[in-house]
Amino acid sequence: QVQLVESGGGSVQTGGSLRLSCRASGFTFRFYRMTYYRQAPGEQREMVATITADKKTSYGDSVKGRFTISRDNDEKTVYLQMSGLRPEDTGTYYCNAVLQTNNYWGQGTQVTVSS
Repeated sequence: QVQLVESGGGSVQTGGSLRLSCRASGFTFRFYRMTYYRQAPGEQREMVATITADKKTSYGDSVKGRFTISRDNDEKTVYLQMSGLRPEDTGTYYCNAVLQTNNYWGQGTQVTVSS
């Protein structure tokens, strides 16, 4: 059974930090591109950060220099370290795994940044 279990969300003040984790099971994690998306109420889902199977990373323009994505293939886990958080970073953060036609999603974790 494929699962992406997310954790690490919460409430912080502007300038604070959080680390999200997404633990995978039920598929061969190391071959998959892993991506974090976020969605604010009333907004479209947007790409935050992505990491390929060979650990190449890219980021959405709004988070460059503040967020860092990484992966531990032994632990089958992807991490999103978020620093310098802003109120506009508020939203539900989703973990996504893609390989060819396989496309899996986590349940989402809420991040709230207050000013």
